[in-house]
Amino acid sequence: MPLTRNPILWAAMAFALVVLAMSTFYVVPESKQAIVLRLGKPERIVNSYKPNQPFGMGGAGLVAKVPFIENVIFVDKRVLDLDMEAQTVLSTDQLRLVVDAFARFRITDPLRMLQTVGTETNAADALKRILTSRLRNELGKQPFSALLSPERGQMMDDIQTVVNRQARQYGAEIVDVRIKRADLPSGTPLESAFQRMRSARQQEALTIRAQGQKQAQLVRAEADAEAARTYAGSFGKDPEFYSFYRAMQAYRTTFTDSSSTIVMSPNNEFLREFEGNRGNR
Repeated sequence: MPLTRNPILWAAMAFALVVLAMSTFYVVPESKQAIVLRLGKPERIVNSYKPNQPFGMGGAGLVAKVPFIENVIFVDKRVLDLDMEAQTVLSTDQLRLVVDAFARFRITDPLRMLQTVGTETNAADALKRILTSRLRNELGKQPFSALLSPERGQMMDDIQTVVNRQARQYGAEIVDVRIKRADLPSGTPLESAFQRMRSARQQEALTIRAQGQKQAQLVRAEADAEAARTYAGSFGKDPEFYSFYRAMQAYRTTFTDSSSTIVMSPNNEFLREFEGNRGNR
């Protein structure tokens, strides 16, 4: 029977060609890296990550491989999230703080990742363990106030630098490490922390008031000394005027209340200025 008159044979040949084409060609997205394995051994990497490489220049698209001998494993090329569980950190002054942090990472060497941990999930788990340990150790070296201050951003940068040295053995790179939230533990620890903060502020206020009172006393003492020097200088220049001035001040203080009655002898020294100081004329 001629080949052209056998539709079943044509269909079988077409199916075989489709299977062959599907086994030969595959599509590598821009967001993926492809590890080509030949009989289970890594042969090459397609669209691998390279820093500062222009978009679309990594070799993504339709790619051919040896059918039935080579297979492909895809690894994400994008920046991935690494969300860590909240953990309690003990500061150097023995105070507790609940820290919720996150990180971002990228697979930069898919072959090394495949050889060490096998999958992206295993790489993320390994990085999470490293980051959790490093975060607890680094923050545990700081006082309680530093964990709540903006300066903790520098601590995060230091942690990122240290963890990146270990992340390279898994073919990964830590892009960023940040603290989402840092809270005091709820319940009794929180109330105790508030009470300590309240006591510290009250003690600080008492210290400021004491310093202010001390400064005020010094100012008053200097003012009194200056006034005494002024009075002494005035008395030395004109004793009679000084005596008159002091007598007027005494009269003003004594006779403020018009309803008061004072009985004195006419020869009383206190009334001398009322008499016009006739004895000295």
